Amino acid sequence: MNTLELASGLSGRVVVTLGGEAVAQVKDVVFDGPAGRITGFTLSGRGLLAGPMKRSLPFSGVHAIGPSAVMIAGDTVFEDRDAVVGRGEAEHGKVLGAPVLTEHGTGIGTVADVVVETGASGRVVGFEILAEDHLDRRHRKVFVPRGEALAVSGEALVVPAHAQHFVADDLPSFAAQAEAFLTHTRRPGGGRPS
Repeated sequence: MNTLELASGLSGRVVVTLGGEAVAQVKDVVFDGPAGRITGFTLSGRGLLAGPMKRSLPFSGVHAIGPSAVMIAGDTVFEDRDAVVGRGEAEHGKVLGAPVLTEHGTGIGTVADVVVETGASGRVVGFEILAEDHLDRRHRKVFVPRGEALAVSGEALVVPAHAQHFVADDLPSFAAQAEAFLTHTRRPGGGRPS
């Protein structure tokens, strides 16, 4: 698994061509919730007074998401903003602030951020949530893995009940929990509701 990062940390990240030219910066991240991946980025120009660009970056045009920049082959990969935004969750409702429920109907928290895998995958690995009492009595932000059969709408995010057993307090330890969750889910009988 590549390094994990909060999607909110991608906003403001510079977009650089493989030729070394800084051509834009990430304004917002566009998700396809049911598919569990980033579908693209809305962009703004570079500099303090630069506003939003009319073109956006589809994820198919991303060479890699790195710790300092989003790398692309060239600015020819940009597409019309509406085409990129229409592919993702922006068209179907926001993920942030949505209640998180298990498939048994138990509320476990509220989405605070989305955890994505860096590199070339753009895969959504899990969510940072503001935990409810029965998951964490101190109502801290914790990390919970997403299920393969994830349901997302502007109204709720549904995760498998056993996902709450793979919660982590911080992003570095969440990588191991996400891997353990996937291993558990792939075992015969591992994905059954608990």
